Amino acid sequence: VPLQILFYFNVVYSIFYFLATLLMIIYKSQVFSYPDANLTLDIALLFIMAILEAVRLYLGVKGNLTEEEVLLGISLMVTVGNAILSIYFLVWETYVLRADIIINALLLIFYGLEGILDIFSIAAFVR
Repeated sequence: VPLQILFYFNVVYSIFYFLATLLMIIYKSQVFSYPDANLTLDIALLFIMAILEAVRLYLGVKGNLTEEEVLLGISLMVTVGNAILSIYFLVWETYVLRADIIINALLLIFYGLEGILDIFSIAAFVR
């Protein structure tokens, strides 16, 4: 049950995260001199992250509800990929604002909690 609740809150937070990050990228491209190649890379990575997040949450919710460890395992692997992308937006993005730091830190906390609960759920389902 706690994992399912966390997935639900992560769906809501993910929508907020992607809209806020997209708006901040647009803001930074208008206010700062943002190189075109870096702007394209940041937007492309954000959309890749959005697609992976949708797949991750779908597999996680379905795997948790049907108690299938394979789906939860795939969700856990995609979580690692999304965490790396979140670290990119936290550390290596062209311009990092304080708001970027806050929303990425919260996202990484969600990923950490979900990862721990995914592992416990997979262990429970295997038995």
